[in-house]
Amino acid sequence: MKYSLLTLIFSLSACTTMEYMTEKQITDDANYHHDLDNNDNFSPDNQWLVYDTRTDDGGIAASARIEKVNVETGEKKIVYELPHNQAWGPGAGAVSYSPVENAVVFIHGLPSVTEANPYQQWRRTGVIIDENLAGKRIFMDARDITAPYTKGALRGGTHRHEWSGNGQWIGYTYNDAVMKALEDSTGEKHNLRTIGVSKKINAVVLEKDATGENISGEWYSVLVVKVTPTPTPGSDEISHAAGDSWVGTNGYQKTDGSRQMARAFIGTVKDKNGKNVDEVFIVDIPEDITIAGEAGPLEGTATTMPMPPKGTVQRRLTHTADGNQPGCVGIVRSAPDGQTLAFLAKDDKGILQIFTIAPDGTKLTQLTFHDTPVEGFFRWHPSGKNIYYVCNGSIMSCETDPEAFDKRVKQLTKPTVPSPTNLVISHDGKTIAFNRLIGKAKQVFIGKL
Repeated sequence: MKYSLLTLIFSLSACTTMEYMTEKQITDDANYHHDLDNNDNFSPDNQWLVYDTRTDDGGIAASARIEKVNVETGEKKIVYELPHNQAWGPGAGAVSYSPVENAVVFIHGLPSVTEANPYQQWRRTGVIIDENLAGKRIFMDARDITAPYTKGALRGGTHRHEWSGNGQWIGYTYNDAVMKALEDSTGEKHNLRTIGVSKKINAVVLEKDATGENISGEWYSVLVVKVTPTPTPGSDEISHAAGDSWVGTNGYQKTDGSRQMARAFIGTVKDKNGKNVDEVFIVDIPEDITIAGEAGPLEGTATTMPMPPKGTVQRRLTHTADGNQPGCVGIVRSAPDGQTLAFLAKDDKGILQIFTIAPDGTKLTQLTFHDTPVEGFFRWHPSGKNIYYVCNGSIMSCETDPEAFDKRVKQLTKPTVPSPTNLVISHDGKTIAFNRLIGKAKQVFIGKL
């Protein structure tokens, strides 16, 4: 591993005054990555970490396996394998564990992919493997790209799947194959990334088509965020939504005391001058997602995206476009109780820091005050009292109470080049896992908190 001179000087001086977390490498195969992909990788009992096996050249399309490794023994097991996977797919990757059962969900390229029609953002779906069902493949979101489209099915590719705290919902980012085809035929932008959810309500069964492009799904799926290719400058309309995650393990508490399911995300608006700016948004999601809203049908049309269900409320939380350091980045992450959201934005000095905000848009607070940019990959501790992240090549911990920053922050690892990535915290809060690039392969490391 290579280190810069500045990093070595910092590391050597820090060693005399700091006690670093003990790291343990638990994977070692050098032929492929063991990519945690910034997902939820710990099993419910905290004993296993799940990852994909992508390569630099092929990405997820070339990942033929989903594996897991035991955090204590280093034992590896294959969770799912595509026996005849090619460089162009189908591919399996970006995997997350359910927090309540021994099941994982991940991206799966369409079984019908060919070299001429390969894995794409709009040609993939979510697959669940329930380890109690001997590895049976369960297609989660139904996919119907043949008009008339089907209520409860989507028409493209779901990505970065995330279970809710109770295991009854799965959220994800999304690209639409019907809109991609319209874009190709018109030359106008229609394939806009947005956000959807699936709920364990009922299966959506489709007739098999000749191309194999349509897939039945076991969960009911809708889009919950409305996007437009032409947002009005200065408005809250958005053209792109991503960086999303569930708000709380059970939503957030409203002023009337009720709990509200929601996803927080980064949405791209246009400022008053027509320039793109990324801001923090939240979308409230109704319990019943089967009823169409005023914007249009849940299943979409040949010229419009699927539209959010009735009761969905999309709200903008930040307004950095009006300041001198516009823009927010990364994944918006919620505290376990749902009452605080964390995100990345630049401070007044132009340095990327972690900020927090309440789900109603109040209590905007700068959490970190580093002299160098926060690199991201931040995660909340299950207690809600700490956030872990990467800065200056080190894993850091920062308490969320209102004390002075130097009293709240702690450096957990020596700085390295390249930096550690893809942090994830165990459900019991006792273990942190992350990726380090060793040679040409990402390996999984753990440390005790």
